[in-house]
Amino acid sequence: MSDVSEVAAELREPPTTYLPLTPPRQTPLRVMTIAGSDSGGGAGIQADMRTFALLGVHSLVAVTAVTVQNSMGVRGFHELPVGIVAGQIEAVASDIGVQAAKTGMLASTEIIEAIAGAWVAQGLDGTVPLVVDPVCASMHGDPLLHPSALDALRDRLFPLATLVTPNLDEVRLLVGIDVVDQDSQRAAARALHALGPQWALVKGGHLRASTQSPDLLFDGTDFHEFDVTRIDTGHDHGAGDTLAAATACALAHGYSVPDAVAFGKRWVTECLRSAYPLGQGHGPVSALFRLST
Repeated sequence: MSDVSEVAAELREPPTTYLPLTPPRQTPLRVMTIAGSDSGGGAGIQADMRTFALLGVHSLVAVTAVTVQNSMGVRGFHELPVGIVAGQIEAVASDIGVQAAKTGMLASTEIIEAIAGAWVAQGLDGTVPLVVDPVCASMHGDPLLHPSALDALRDRLFPLATLVTPNLDEVRLLVGIDVVDQDSQRAAARALHALGPQWALVKGGHLRASTQSPDLLFDGTDFHEFDVTRIDTGHDHGAGDTLAAATACALAHGYSVPDAVAFGKRWVTECLRSAYPLGQGHGPVSALFRLST
């Protein structure tokens, strides 16, 4: 694999080199998504499983909630019982095995506690890479996490995470920092890392005044910057899920965290370039470009 500087230099190019595919009839790597279901198919487990499939890994799923949504927004959601959420993780981990996982919509304190408990009980902590995308709201601003669950995210799940990937709105909720420039982005990365993850990625895609999409990765010592030209599209539903899913796939293949983030960044950039309209609102990012390359 390339070193970080070489990988970062490739960020402006479409991902012409993909993760290796498993030959037919051989078992591929297994990556789990622990997230909610999107009835509109743009985000959540649907977005994760598209990325998993097109990157050649087998999808494992632990559904946390079922949402009622379309391209215009989220109308409501139903949380699954905590025993069902934890049971899904335990069932697949004890039989099939997990090489990496990512989380998305977790909805409540009780679900977060159940996930953390199942993760540790199955011996996955410290052995299996875990990407935590701390989803707090939809892109339309509809809440997807009870406010009381923020403490559980910080106290129970972040210490288990290999990598956390909040956007700027989530950074504000989690550590109380408004990111407006590089200094505040670095302060946010330090504050997030202090909560216990091995690495913190502060995504800069919501810096609307910028023509770039600057992401900052921090491991407690060194900063790694990932900067690409912003893709001007109104169809970006599922971008955060897709970035976290692609990064988890790269981690399953043994990439270092900086290299995995660089790969995920390239992947989601191309998905944004390929995004399509759907319904009357925001369309989804699209990984279907992979089928023609």
